[in-house]
Amino acid sequence: MKDKQVYCNQCRKEISLSGQEDFFHGSKAWGYFSKKDLMQDEFYLCEDCYDHMISQFQIPVCRTERKEVL
Repeated sequence: MKDKQVYCNQCRKEISLSGQEDFFHGSKAWGYFSKKDLMQDEFYLCEDCYDHMISQFQIPVCRTERKEVL
């Protein structure tokens, strides 16, 4: 993914892949019994847009602290 340009799907900000910032990558392969049979959705969100999106949730995100990064 080093050579690929990635943009936040919400605000269109270019996301740096140099490791200087983090981002959310969402991917969903839809199966049978959905309205999107066999489709694949993929998107990126910068940290600010991710924070805004989850602030709208009726049930908060379950967040745990990790002890180390692998």
